Amino acid sequence: MADIEETLGELNKDSFVTLLRKIIGESKHLQNNPPELIPEEDRVVKHVLDTLLPYSTTTGGGPLIVNHVAYFPGRGNLIVEYPGTEDGKILSFVGMHMDVVTANPNDWEFDPFSLSIDGDKLRGRGTTDCLGHVALVTELMKRLAETKPKLKSTVVAVFIASEENSTITGVGVDALVKDGLLNKLKGGPLYWIDTADKQPCIGTGGMIPWKIHVTGKLFHSGLAHKAINALELAMEALAEIQSRFYKDFPPHPKEKIYGFATPSTMKPTQWSYPGGGINQIPGECTIAGDVRLTPFYNVADVKNKLQEYVDDINENLEKLGTRGPVSKYALPDENMRGSLTVTFEEVMSGVACNLESRGFHVLCKATEKVVGHVAPYSITGSLPLIRELQDEGFDVQTSGYGLMATYHAKNEYCLLSDMCQGYRVFVSIIAQLEN
Repeated sequence: MADIEETLGELNKDSFVTLLRKIIGESKHLQNNPPELIPEEDRVVKHVLDTLLPYSTTTGGGPLIVNHVAYFPGRGNLIVEYPGTEDGKILSFVGMHMDVVTANPNDWEFDPFSLSIDGDKLRGRGTTDCLGHVALVTELMKRLAETKPKLKSTVVAVFIASEENSTITGVGVDALVKDGLLNKLKGGPLYWIDTADKQPCIGTGGMIPWKIHVTGKLFHSGLAHKAINALELAMEALAEIQSRFYKDFPPHPKEKIYGFATPSTMKPTQWSYPGGGINQIPGECTIAGDVRLTPFYNVADVKNKLQEYVDDINENLEKLGTRGPVSKYALPDENMRGSLTVTFEEVMSGVACNLESRGFHVLCKATEKVVGHVAPYSITGSLPLIRELQDEGFDVQTSGYGLMATYHAKNEYCLLSDMCQGYRVFVSIIAQLEN
């Protein structure tokens, strides 16, 4: 194990920063916010290929097997393989995505679309999420190709397109899985490199975005008995729905094992109505929010329950709490009733990593050795794609070496020292799995 670690050594800081500077320089064209902004991930692929093709079997006479796979023009994925000597023995680093969230230069203290350096800080859009990891794993594969250690395990890196927006499918890792291009990665641990703070992230939450549209009857506020107040109906209905949700989906015993900071939650985050005078009782409104669901519950079950709650409230409006002596949700003389409809946007399932797998134990040991301590954590924030990989039979473990505090934030940055530790964690993982 020591020989491999000595061979692969430390991260070449100058080479890493040079590559990262080129990649961050493309970040303006990597923003993912369709239909206005469609990322061009092949701009990153070009820089990765410039680094690795000199060591490829096809163009450089080296050991790397490089496969550029694009399902849409300009939106490629890259699979890079350093072959081992034993069939079926494999480990992979996946999830380093080449798109970024948007950035408004007017809101930043520095140019988001070029790399700037402030001491240990590497600043720019994508440094933490996830272009810093693209450069880091590229440097790892380059070092493998340069030093050519004899490994039993095949080491695979998968750089992906289209992670930051789930409305467009068939572009990135989902398409690679569908086409069977990652099947052999099921033979060993798959490390999804797109979290932060240098510790194993062992659990993430599912997300169910919802909207409840409430219809009442608009009327003059001085004649409240002739109105069905959509705002009051919405507030009472939502309180009832939340009460039922927390009864049906209480804190799960496994949440303590995984260290989730919160149990599952269902809450409003937005409220809208068509407008009108302050002396008008509104006839409709919409409340929107989300469910963040720990991975021990099923998102389909929750959707079904939310629909069930709404249906029951609609059928039993008279049983719902009211506000004041003339507040009501039905006007029998007019044959009129208030109503609720619930709709859902794209849902995402959470993931609980396998804490019994060798891949997890190796990651923990590497983290403790390099970082000095290991403290696996879970969040009810959501990561796309990894639950689908787990469901397909991959042993998914997740980690990352950016900063959670700057994830998707203004003035994004990572620390060069953290990336150096990330490289050493990768090297330790490779060395341990050889034994």
